[in-house]
Amino acid sequence: MSFKIDSNRIIDEKVILYSEASMGNGKIDHITDIIFMDIDKFNKLRTLEMAEEIEFLNNIMLRQNRQYILIGPGRWGTQDKSVGIPVVWPQICNAKIIVELGLPDYPLDASLGSHFFHNVTSMNIGYFSVQHGHSTNFLRWEKLNGKLILHRTKYFKHIRFDKPVTVLMDGRERKSIILENKET
Repeated sequence: MSFKIDSNRIIDEKVILYSEASMGNGKIDHITDIIFMDIDKFNKLRTLEMAEEIEFLNNIMLRQNRQYILIGPGRWGTQDKSVGIPVVWPQICNAKIIVELGLPDYPLDASLGSHFFHNVTSMNIGYFSVQHGHSTNFLRWEKLNGKLILHRTKYFKHIRFDKPVTVLMDGRERKSIILENKET
């Protein structure tokens, strides 16, 4: 059964991320943690170091039994370290949503690797692609950068929202959205 996003019920100021290039279906409303690349520190020559940092942060999340949203530039799990962060599955295994970003000088084509999609689909993990400069796909960095940082590595920040975010994924339309839940 396909989950449908009712755009008439979305409050714009709550939107953290919107993608029209996604995989997954349904609603997730238990995640409070987001681990994301500090894009000002991104260096495509240091992706192996970045993979080690993600493993460190993922291990913290495993010990705390917390799933999280993972956001970073290029392709996650690529074997070509120049096009993304070459993690292996155990290094990101507690991520429930994986977001791949394009940056101004680091364009992104959505992942097509069969091993990647096998993990995403078989483990019911959401996958979102956000192209830089695309008019309908976006990430509101101010929503992330305005939060208290729990862990900071050389390349990544780990934040936690007070209330779980809401992730809505329309598998048929390939549209997904992440919403901040604020006290009203």
